[in-house]
Amino acid sequence: MKYVRTLRIRFALWTAGFLLAALILFGLFVYFTMSYSLATPVDQTLHLTAMQLLAEIDTRDGHLVVIENPIEETEYTQLREQGLSMRVLDIDGQPVNEFGPYIALPPPDEAGGIAGEFMTITDPASQDPVRVYSTPILDDDTGDDTVVGTLQVAQSLADLRRTLNLLFITLLIGGPLIVLIAGGGGYFLAARALAPIDAITRTARQISANDLSTRLNLPPTEDEVGRLAATIDSMLARLDEAFQRERQFTADASHELRTPLSAMQTIIGSTLARPRTGAEYEQALADLGREVAQMRLLTDGLLHLARNDAAHQHVKFEPVDLSILLQDVTDSLRPLAEEKGLQLISHIPDTGLNLMGDRDGLIRLFANLIDNAIKYTQHGAITVSAEARAGNGLAVTIRDTGAGIAPEHLPHIFDRFYRVDESRSTEGIGLGLAIARETARAHGGDITVESEVERETTFVVQLATA
Repeated sequence: MKYVRTLRIRFALWTAGFLLAALILFGLFVYFTMSYSLATPVDQTLHLTAMQLLAEIDTRDGHLVVIENPIEETEYTQLREQGLSMRVLDIDGQPVNEFGPYIALPPPDEAGGIAGEFMTITDPASQDPVRVYSTPILDDDTGDDTVVGTLQVAQSLADLRRTLNLLFITLLIGGPLIVLIAGGGGYFLAARALAPIDAITRTARQISANDLSTRLNLPPTEDEVGRLAATIDSMLARLDEAFQRERQFTADASHELRTPLSAMQTIIGSTLARPRTGAEYEQALADLGREVAQMRLLTDGLLHLARNDAAHQHVKFEPVDLSILLQDVTDSLRPLAEEKGLQLISHIPDTGLNLMGDRDGLIRLFANLIDNAIKYTQHGAITVSAEARAGNGLAVTIRDTGAGIAPEHLPHIFDRFYRVDESRSTEGIGLGLAIARETARAHGGDITVESEVERETTFVVQLATA
């Protein structure tokens, strides 16, 4: 039963079953059509012969004329050549004339026949099937069509039955043979068609969460199996990329968490190594506070990313006036810019910047970009501008006159935990830009950046309004 469950076996069985049913119907049609085609000429011959014999039979005074030796009569030559039998019965059912091999024919009433109709009987002597046509003999002399006897003409159906039996045996042997060949052919074709599926199954069993690099690598085809293989390869590539990002994220998060923990352990260890003054204890607590703040920033960023990555997490959007939001963000960060002697200039229209979005996420996005601009700009100005663009879109541009970003770093600045300052002497956890880009993409947009070292850096945030 295990093998019957395979698709190729079921396909072969279904093919053989449908073909067997079709052959049975076809065989019945052929058999009965052939039987009718062979029997019809026999009936026509018997009927025609009977009509010819009726014309030759004489009657006198309501009685049949007996022929003493019918075999010598010329009108019976056709009967002899065709192997026909003839019998003439009088009104009492007594034979008057008989000719041929089948003369022991029962009377029409005993044979179940009716005058003027056909019947098939079995000859008692030879056991051959015999077709008999019986018709009444009328006395034309009286003028009232008086029945004076019965004419019976018979012919053997042995040749016809042998032909039908040969046809039946041919169908009986040939039909199952054709079904077996078709079933084997169906199994072969199914095996060839399903061979790529077997390859997919074997490859899929070799794939695990620890190694998603295996691919099906089936020859490219335009059929359903080829498209399935290409889709699975594409899915494996996406899963492999996702797992690699997850492993990299875990490794980076562990590294980022270990750094402040190691610093805190060092501070605590050195502080407890010997008695300290009150000022030294205060300094140690201040250092611990900075490390704790760094860890809090890191854990907040990780939590935010985890929520964004959750497939079931859906942020509820609400109407947002981006003009007011940007003004609030720039106003809150202007004192920080002024502390460094920087100008924070805003060119934000009062109206026309409305969209459906996550207010908190957008505040975090623009606060991060403006804060980075302030952090990496030593002199000059930071400009924030916004405009509505054609095609249901908004664009917010943040331009600074800071240190700029080297070209080799531009492709990676949105990666998680990536930091341009490899020494990590500046504040930050390397998640701000990654979170900002994911927020922009959640709003149907993206972030692009252009930079010239020691001159300026420009971030453009594109958002969809619908």
